[in-house]
Amino acid sequence: MNLEYGPEYDRFRAEVRTFIERHRPLAPKAGGRAARASSEAVAWQTLLLEHGYTARTIPREYGGYGAEPDILKSRIIAEEFARAGVPGGLANQGISMLVPTLLELGTEEQKRRWIAPTLRGEIVWCQGYSEPGAGSDLASLTTSAREENGEFVVNGQKIWTSTARQADMIFCLVRTEPEAPKHAGISYLIFPMDTPGIEVRPLKTMTGHAEFNETFFTDVRVPIDQIVGRRGQGWFVANATLGHERGMLGDPDALENRLLALIKLMQEERVGSERALDNPVLRDRLVALQAEVAAMKYNGMRVLSNQLKGEPGGMAKLIVKLQSCELAHQISALAIDAMGEMGILYDGSPREREGGAWQWNYMFQLGLIIGGGTAQIQKNIIAERGLNMPREPRLEPSAATSRKEVA
Repeated sequence: MNLEYGPEYDRFRAEVRTFIERHRPLAPKAGGRAARASSEAVAWQTLLLEHGYTARTIPREYGGYGAEPDILKSRIIAEEFARAGVPGGLANQGISMLVPTLLELGTEEQKRRWIAPTLRGEIVWCQGYSEPGAGSDLASLTTSAREENGEFVVNGQKIWTSTARQADMIFCLVRTEPEAPKHAGISYLIFPMDTPGIEVRPLKTMTGHAEFNETFFTDVRVPIDQIVGRRGQGWFVANATLGHERGMLGDPDALENRLLALIKLMQEERVGSERALDNPVLRDRLVALQAEVAAMKYNGMRVLSNQLKGEPGGMAKLIVKLQSCELAHQISALAIDAMGEMGILYDGSPREREGGAWQWNYMFQLGLIIGGGTAQIQKNIIAERGLNMPREPRLEPSAATSRKEVA
C-alpha cells in the first residue's frame, strides 16, 4: 500500500509551508473566546481567503477562493497549519453553519448579500433554535410569526443563543403556520439583531462566563423576503444547518490541534520529579486519545469524500458530533490531570497555566456534549438512522399519566 501523496501534492505542501513561514508573524494568537474576531484575526482571514487556505471551494462571486474540491489539498492545509501551531480560518455560526446552508438553499440575492461579508468576519451571526419548551424536541417550538402588511411579526423566546449579545444578525426558526403539523409549519428567517423588539439577557454558565443568552421577541417586524427556502419549509432548512453545526462541533482538525497542545503541555509539565509525558498512566491515556483522534481524522476524510461524490454520509457522518465532543472533553481532562495540583487553579490564579484555558475548555466542552443535540439524542440517531434499529417506544400521554398515578 502506497500512502505517499505524490509529486503534485508534495509541491503543494511545500507551498503551504512557505506561506506559513513567510506570514507567521501576522497570525493572531489562537485560543481567544471573543465572539467578534479581532482586527488581527480579520486581517489574517482576508490573507487566507486570498491564498485559498480557507473557504477554498466557495465560488469567487460569493467571496471564496473558487478552487475545485480536492480532499488531499484540504487535508494538507489542515495538517500544515496544525503542525506549525498557526490558526486556520475563522470558524463560527455564520461561516460554518449559515454559509453552507445559503449555498445550498439560499436565493441568489441572499448568497451575494450575506456570504462574502460573513466569510470576511464583518458580520457576526447567532442561531435562534432552542426554546425553554423545545430543546431536544425542536419541532415543538412556539415562537410565532404572523404576516402583516408585507412583513412577518415575530413574538416568542429563544434560549441558549450563543453570541446573541455580540451578533449583528440571527437565523431563526419561527412558526408561521400554526394549524399545520408541527414539522410542517416552521419557517427559517434571517434578520438584524438591532431590530426593535429584541431583548437579550445573558446566561452565566459554570465556566463563570455568559456564553449563552435568552432572547426575547416582541412584535419584531421582518421583511417577508428574508426567508430561506419556502414558507413552511423551515424544518428542512434547519436540518441542513444542524448537519453543518454537528460538523463544526466535531471538527477533526480542531481535535488534532487540541491533541498537539496537550502533547506540548505534557512535555513541559512535571508530576513529581518526572515529566507528565513520562508518567506511564498518563502516557497510556495520551496514546489512547491519539489513536481515537487519528481515527476521527480519517473518518472526516471519508465524510468529505462522500460529500464530493454526492453520496450520503451514512454512519461515518452520524458519529462525528457524538465522538468528537466526548474526545475533546477527555483531552481537556487529561491536560488538567497532567498539571497535577495546578490543574484545579482557575479564574485569575497567579499560578494558573495558559490563562485557565484548559479548565475553561473542560467545563465548556462538557456543555457541548449536551449542546447541538445531546449525546443521548445522537445515540438514538445513530441507532435508528445508521443501524436501522426500531424507534424507541413512546407512551401515549394518557398511559404516561396513569403510570405516574400508579407509582
